[in-house]
Amino acid sequence: MYPRQQPFYTGHNDADLPPERTHRRKKRRKTARIVITAILLCLAVTAGWQLRKLPDREIISDILSSISGETMSQLNSTETEENGWQLILVNREHPLPDNYQVELTELSNGEKVAASIYPALQQMFDDMRAEGIYPVVVSGYRTDEEQQQILNDKTASYRAEGYSDADAAALAEDWVAIPGTSEHQTGLAVDINADGINSAGYEVYDWLSNHAHEYGFIKRYPEDKIELTGISNEPWHYRYVGRSAAEEIYKKGLCLEEYLG
Repeated sequence: MYPRQQPFYTGHNDADLPPERTHRRKKRRKTARIVITAILLCLAVTAGWQLRKLPDREIISDILSSISGETMSQLNSTETEENGWQLILVNREHPLPDNYQVELTELSNGEKVAASIYPALQQMFDDMRAEGIYPVVVSGYRTDEEQQQILNDKTASYRAEGYSDADAAALAEDWVAIPGTSEHQTGLAVDINADGINSAGYEVYDWLSNHAHEYGFIKRYPEDKIELTGISNEPWHYRYVGRSAAEEIYKKGLCLEEYLG
């Protein structure tokens, strides 16, 4: 009931990467060199260097046209991959985009997460186990239908306690996001609990609270940020945002809404 043991790729050294990622990294470096060279040439022209017997405007045009559409596409893709995808904001005011797609990796217990966060999640779990703490992902990626069913079940449980339909629905939404507004639908969020045999829930929550940011994860719904997140305190719900953002969010005591402004 935890992520499968697979090699963990840090991404900091080409030797640590699988062949396909090594190829992409080399391709990005080549692309960056082309663009930097083009920029330097443009600067040289504006400084008055006579590279050709052509007006400066034509020289710049020739340089820019030498950068193919494919190259620019690679740059845009790289920027999104490295600076955008992990910081998508999904809440009641910012529903999931209609065209959102995510590549998933299935864990050993059948739960799924975005393939892009799997290495960090695996490393975090491995380090927890090394310290005698045994976590498990009890909920990862969810479809619209799965999210609706969870909301229906929560609403029904409040009705069974004697609440009216309206009150039951309102209370349920304090804990469960309506479909299209749940982070679980991004594949970037996981509910983490103890295995119930080797560890207790509080041990997992305490460890995550102190160390999850080191792996790029943040406690998404802190107790003191309910007015901003709209979700009650969930010590088990962690969201991947990347190490840089996670470090800053942790050190400054922010929630994702505050971090993104």
